[in-house]
Amino acid sequence: MQQLIDDLEKIREALRYHAHRYYVLDDPEVSDSEYDELFDRLLAIEGENPELITPDSPSQRVGGAPVEAFRSVEHRAPMLSLGKCTSIEELDAWLQRCNSDLDREVGSLICEPKFDGVAVNLLYENGVLTQAATRGDGSNGELITANVKTINSVPLKLLSNDVPAWVEIRGEIYITIEDFEAYNKTAAARGEKLFVSPRNSAAGSLRQKDPDMTAKRPLSMFCYSIGAHSDDYQPQSHLDAINDLRKWGCRVNDYAKRCVDGAACADYINKLGEKRDSLPYEIDGVVIKVDDLATQRDLGFYIRQPRWAIAFKYPPVDASTTLLDVEYQVGRTGAVTPVARLEPVRVDRVTVSNATLHNQDEIERLGIRKGSTVLLRRAGDVIPKIVKVVDAGKGALIAAPSVCPSCGTELARGEDEAILRCPAQLSCPAQVQNTVIYFCSRECLDIRGMGTQRVEQLLKEGLINRNSDIFTLTQESLVELERMGEKSAQSLIEAIESAKETTYPRFINSLGIRNIGEDTSTILAERFPTLEELINADFDTLLEVDNIAETIARNVVDFFTIEANREEARRLVDLGVHWPSPKSPVDSSLEGQIWVLTGKTSRPRTEVKALLTARGAKVSGSVSKNTTHVFAGENAGSKLDKAQELGIQILDETEFDALVS
Repeated sequence: MQQLIDDLEKIREALRYHAHRYYVLDDPEVSDSEYDELFDRLLAIEGENPELITPDSPSQRVGGAPVEAFRSVEHRAPMLSLGKCTSIEELDAWLQRCNSDLDREVGSLICEPKFDGVAVNLLYENGVLTQAATRGDGSNGELITANVKTINSVPLKLLSNDVPAWVEIRGEIYITIEDFEAYNKTAAARGEKLFVSPRNSAAGSLRQKDPDMTAKRPLSMFCYSIGAHSDDYQPQSHLDAINDLRKWGCRVNDYAKRCVDGAACADYINKLGEKRDSLPYEIDGVVIKVDDLATQRDLGFYIRQPRWAIAFKYPPVDASTTLLDVEYQVGRTGAVTPVARLEPVRVDRVTVSNATLHNQDEIERLGIRKGSTVLLRRAGDVIPKIVKVVDAGKGALIAAPSVCPSCGTELARGEDEAILRCPAQLSCPAQVQNTVIYFCSRECLDIRGMGTQRVEQLLKEGLINRNSDIFTLTQESLVELERMGEKSAQSLIEAIESAKETTYPRFINSLGIRNIGEDTSTILAERFPTLEELINADFDTLLEVDNIAETIARNVVDFFTIEANREEARRLVDLGVHWPSPKSPVDSSLEGQIWVLTGKTSRPRTEVKALLTARGAKVSGSVSKNTTHVFAGENAGSKLDKAQELGIQILDETEFDALVS
């Protein structure tokens, strides 16, 4: 048996070596057929001896079980965002600030391409990949280990034996321009949804709940830094860390370069900018970091950003084209939005044929006519936007519609609003369709198989007329639909049944209240722990909730003022949609206390709230005579002043940490 184990490990080491030569170094030493033959030998031996399969075996790249939802995990060291600059002058100013803060020169700098992909954090323990997560909010990300394991350029086991006991490796997952275009070409031929950009494609691929689907996407990865690590590893510089990553078998970018000063960085930025269009992947700038890690530690951090690094952003790329027409689309909240239909044009290597125009005021401001020559820009390198008219031409003026293009109802324009709206709500087919699509989306109930085409079909056939009708569908009714067999119908019914188990914030988000998204839904769920409390919340009570503005409070009240909306929310619960009950406090040490948070702190505000509510306290958005404590961070304002006037106990960050530790 020991001989078999030794033989297996030799095969795995050979496969890791050849995969590294092929996917990381782009310098294969064996043919594809020779590699496949070796891989088949591995599968055959493991198939006969499943007890010998190890997590780091090359056979374990694909085959992870689909997940219902992505679990949140905490990074051992935060993945901070970067400050940005758009000119060499701003870059010089940043460097001068660093020198001033240190009272000395920072020394060498490292310049690297700023990849336009998805940041991830890989955790290796004893050289084996044990966890992969998205950046998330910087402190916590979504666990995507099974999906990341399908990427051939990500080592399941680090090649070198000289590796830390554990280490976080940060990198960017992306799709090349060529692979992106090939994927969209295939998707178009199949009548499937196209991706907007390579970054959009990479992000969507990583969030597939079935790893087998991710494995079909042409994902690649560059590793660019090290996060937290065990004490047995002590690199001296960022470039040392990059070289170690290369030694360990990680794929690093060859354009990473040490620069002696700001002038050398400026030269790097200009030269890379000239090569940008010829690179096989998308970048949107350059990341500049202080090289010496001890100097990085001396410079420290702002609240959410390192002081020792900055991102230089290249200016957006523009292109001119002809406006063919303007169409008006109706969203789920009744907003009627103009969309420009354009003569297809390449903008920064992406073909664009549509662009948002936001509202009628924007059309009039730009002076757009049919046939106008317009200047197009991909805002943030993703969303196409018309920035100006190059030649208005003599085409017809574009008049705003007076009635809804979907249902014919007369449009209204709210006070102080630029958006036209259809007031028909559930009587408007477009609003109903978009409401149901949103209800089924990943951010809400996440019903697999209920995409745009399926929703359109169910509405057209009269099987559903509103969100809750989805939970009355039967397998018998579904099999009567075109292109719906027994197996597909059963799968959809199972997905619908599974979607009944959700979270309270997702349920609130799924209701489609105007201007209420995931973050606000979470805030409302914390303050109003039952549906009836939320339904009956009045305007003043909502305003007391931290981060709930007047507009949001009014939208919530207006939504539940409509009897049909109240009935729909309750019907969903009656049909089986449910979520866990609010957790009981960990302890009751702060029970009866009412806290108000103000100012900036090193902890995210949501974390502070969680620490307080877990101990029985309530958190309010405003200071009153009932407030018992105020947690005051930096730059605390009027809430702190009022607390001092009322003689309320005030804690700074050190005192708060001592209280909850």
